[in-house]
Amino acid sequence: MKDATIRYRTDMPDLSDLEIQEYDWSRTVYAGSTEEYPGNLPIARGKPVQQLSYVDANLYHDMLSGKAVTAILHMLNQTPIDWYSKKQNTVETATFGSENVAARTAIEQMKDLKFTLLYLGVPIVDRSIMVGDNKTVVDCATQPHYKLVKRHLMLSYHYVREAMATGNYGYVWLNGKDNPADILSKHWAYGAVWKLLQPLLFWQGDTNNCPPKMIKQEPVN
Repeated sequence: MKDATIRYRTDMPDLSDLEIQEYDWSRTVYAGSTEEYPGNLPIARGKPVQQLSYVDANLYHDMLSGKAVTAILHMLNQTPIDWYSKKQNTVETATFGSENVAARTAIEQMKDLKFTLLYLGVPIVDRSIMVGDNKTVVDCATQPHYKLVKRHLMLSYHYVREAMATGNYGYVWLNGKDNPADILSKHWAYGAVWKLLQPLLFWQGDTNNCPPKMIKQEPVN
């Protein structure tokens, strides 16, 4: 893709269509969860930055080992800043498992990116947003009453839910056809992902006229 160019879009993303549900975690094991910050952080200066990360997983991506692949696209405001596409370490037998592992990896990377920015003196919006296209996994991570019965996923399950309980992270659902992380998780024909790829790498002219990448859709049962 010799003509591909990342366009910087420093304006804040429009998250008005994302429905971030607020839940009471006070009667759960995560009550009082907070995110610890180092005491030697510099004073943040300048305009605030919104962390926005898209996450996806593709079950049975590797036909030889049976492993799924994790795909994550990190955005700062509306500019892509980092991407990740890698096979998972374990073989999962269901999409729920692979998406859960991908969500844990995304939270780990979001925390790492957040602290990097804080040490550089960049002000961060209080709540970082993670977007995934598996409704069951999103509900599992964000609803306090949700119970998990698959013991081998317990650590990923608790890690993501504790992050949600701090209030510093949000996890919302987005239709898979509008999730740009989908580009990184599967083998695609060029034209099949053009709608998602164009705003990221091939937009011509003023980026203020770039179409929004997140479209509110109703989940498919």
